[in-house]
Amino acid sequence: MFEKTKAFSGFAVDDIDAARRFYGDTLGLKVTQEDNGILTLHIEGGAETIIYPKPDHVPAGFTILNFPVADIESAVQELSSRGVELIRYDGMGQDERGIMRAGGPLIGWFNDPAGNILAVLQT
Repeated sequence: MFEKTKAFSGFAVDDIDAARRFYGDTLGLKVTQEDNGILTLHIEGGAETIIYPKPDHVPAGFTILNFPVADIESAVQELSSRGVELIRYDGMGQDERGIMRAGGPLIGWFNDPAGNILAVLQT
């Protein structure tokens, strides 16, 4: 039924202008905006992701978007230089920079301005 459709994902934010600045300026992604206010993230090698405004937005309690990187140390340093702080979770085996090193891929979590959880992980 869906084998020939181009699927995409989406998520909500409470401030579309803050989201546009964060994803475009801070993270350096290509972002376009429709007349209706909906943003589209154009991520190389990935499906497009839409971001839509929702005034009563409640942040997801899980990771909504993962960014695989070859070198997590460099990625975390770059995020830090752009003012992004990694989230600390109790019992997750994170180092002083917030990178989880306790099994599985090296990963660090951070929030967008709406409180949604994003991750950078070493592949």
